[in-house]
Amino acid sequence: LTPVFLGDASAGNHGYTNSGYSVYEEENERLTESLRTKVSAIKSLSIEIGTEVKNQNKMLSEMDNDFDSAGGLLGATMGRLRTLSRGSQTKLLCYMMLFALFVFFVIYWIIKLR
Repeated sequence: LTPVFLGDASAGNHGYTNSGYSVYEEENERLTESLRTKVSAIKSLSIEIGTEVKNQNKMLSEMDNDFDSAGGLLGATMGRLRTLSRGSQTKLLCYMMLFALFVFFVIYWIIKLR
C-alpha cells in the first residue's frame, strides 16, 4: 500500500490541507491564549488571597495578645477581690460605717452653710 497525501508533501503539511490545518492551529492558539488568560487570573487571585491570609493572621495574633493582657488584668483584679473577701467582715463593715458618717457630715455641712 502506498500512503495517500492530500496536498503537496513537500510543503510539510503531512497530509493536511492548508485550510484545514490552519483552522485547527488557529483554534489551538485561541484556546491556548484563553487558558493563559485564565491561569494568569487564577495566579493573581491566589496571590491576593495569600496576602489577605497573612494580614488576617497578623490581626488575629494581635487580638490574641490583647486578650491575653486583658485576661491577666482580670485575673489580678479577681485576686484582689478574693483578698478583700477573705478579710474580716467587721473590718469591711467598719469602713462602710465611717464612709457613711463622712457623707452624712458633708451633707449636714452643705445644708448648714445655706
